[in-house]
Amino acid sequence: MRQVRGGHPEQREAGGGWGELRGAAGSSGGAGIPRSRPPSRPGGPAAPRQDYLDAFDADGAAGDGFPSRTSAAGADPYASGSRWDDTPAGGGPGDGGPPTGEPARGKGGGGGKGRAFAGVAAAAVTTVLAVVVAGQVGEGRDDGSVASQAATDQARGAHGPASRGDGRPTPSGSPSAVPLTYDQKMAKTYPLSASLDGPGTFDAVPGVDKAPGTGQKYTYRVDVEQGLRLDGELFAQAVQRTLNDNRSWAHNGGRTFERIYSGEPDFVITLASPGTTADWCAKSGLDTTVDNVSCDSAATERVMINAYRWAQGSETYGNEIHAYRQMLINHEVGHRLGYSHVTCDKDGDLAPVMQQQTKFLEHDGIRCEPNPWPYPAS
Repeated sequence: MRQVRGGHPEQREAGGGWGELRGAAGSSGGAGIPRSRPPSRPGGPAAPRQDYLDAFDADGAAGDGFPSRTSAAGADPYASGSRWDDTPAGGGPGDGGPPTGEPARGKGGGGGKGRAFAGVAAAAVTTVLAVVVAGQVGEGRDDGSVASQAATDQARGAHGPASRGDGRPTPSGSPSAVPLTYDQKMAKTYPLSASLDGPGTFDAVPGVDKAPGTGQKYTYRVDVEQGLRLDGELFAQAVQRTLNDNRSWAHNGGRTFERIYSGEPDFVITLASPGTTADWCAKSGLDTTVDNVSCDSAATERVMINAYRWAQGSETYGNEIHAYRQMLINHEVGHRLGYSHVTCDKDGDLAPVMQQQTKFLEHDGIRCEPNPWPYPAS
């Protein structure tokens, strides 16, 4: 498990406040208060300071004011816990004895020695407490680390993995998906079978688009057959933009077109499967099955746009799917407005929008150029 710094740092005080030895091992004997400490364990705190141990008389003399370590009951049961080596008590130079200038330890210490021992005893108690606290800190280190790790993780998770501390999103390795523009969507083809026969039920595309011009106004609704899996809003947007373009039937403000959602429209532009398109066109005596085309079902309210052609285009327009869709709308609405089929008369001319451009661009040795607009010069 990854360790996280936490809790209280170990700060060792000058003079070995955490029990460090300052030289050779000290005396194991000496009278004084029996001292207990937790059993030593790997990684635990060091032993009490030698000068604290040396403060106790090795032979437990009566003049020092403290009881002997050895009593009638036997050896001090805690002796092994306070002794750190086998050096005899009262050792010579280099054995951890008192520094030069300190009064010798032993019998007849007098009142000065008693006052010194009182201070040493207090220091010894402090040392014992420090050892106990150190042991508790050592024993609780794992739990503290876990708690610190949890607190760190919680703090990091407050803004989520993809957020900075100031609330701004953190940059990721991959760029965010950018929505396609209208032109990009209109330049794409979409999968749809040429033999699809839908359920024949429709949903009106919600919303309205006000007529932008002042000419003769036509209202229309956009229906999309259920189950097509095509973008109905894109289709509705394309109809509104195309019809109100100055190159279209709104040329020079003569007409304007408004999409409605409720009420009685002048006509309903309908995006439908090839099978459903054929059914509605047959109601007006038109056969769209030969070339899988669209129609204006004049005997009904519907201008039928074949969803296969909308999704896939035609060979005559190749990759120019955006322009082809504009031609589909203009051609079928042109029929609704009263225009019939025509063809171009000169090789290389633009095909009239009312030419059946889905079927052909060549006739009688004349090659026409694809054209989606009634008034392309505009």
